[in-house]
Amino acid sequence: MRREQAKIATDPVAFEAFYRRHVDAVTRFLARRVDDPHTVADLVAEVFVAVLDSAHTYRAELGTEIAWLYGVARKTISAERRRAYRRMMLTDRVNGRRQLDTDDLARLEERIDAERESRRAFEAMAELPEGERAVLELVVIDQLSVTEAALALGIRQGTAKVRLHRARNTLRKLPFVMDGASG
Repeated sequence: MRREQAKIATDPVAFEAFYRRHVDAVTRFLARRVDDPHTVADLVAEVFVAVLDSAHTYRAELGTEIAWLYGVARKTISAERRRAYRRMMLTDRVNGRRQLDTDDLARLEERIDAERESRRAFEAMAELPEGERAVLELVVIDQLSVTEAALALGIRQGTAKVRLHRARNTLRKLPFVMDGASG
């Protein structure tokens, strides 16, 4: 599998197949965390550009492709938030966004609307420490196993389990956050 992943960086056909296999999951992941369709579209593109650059680092024995992609997406979101903060500090206007056609905009708005409940859950989890919140998001909302969440976050599985346990204890009174929580 690792050889197959490295191939996506040099073989356009392999990359297209990989992209088609995962673009919807990556878009949903980002739409749960970002409510602007233009930013979601830009971040999806950035994630797959980053995948091209880091395909050689994927290790199947550590987790699934989707767990690896979610790790790339989390780093991409963090980088975007840092850039946005710097832009905000420098100027009131954000320029340079590519224009989305009507169909792209409608599709992304539908995705964003579909993820409204997840964003509500994120708001409820805002008081958790970052490490606990990150593990909870990946396991409960993004449906990764604890092992995959640990891989996406770059932490040990035991650490992820402890953080998940603490987060669940803190949020026990919020059933819409805990629906589907297992593992």
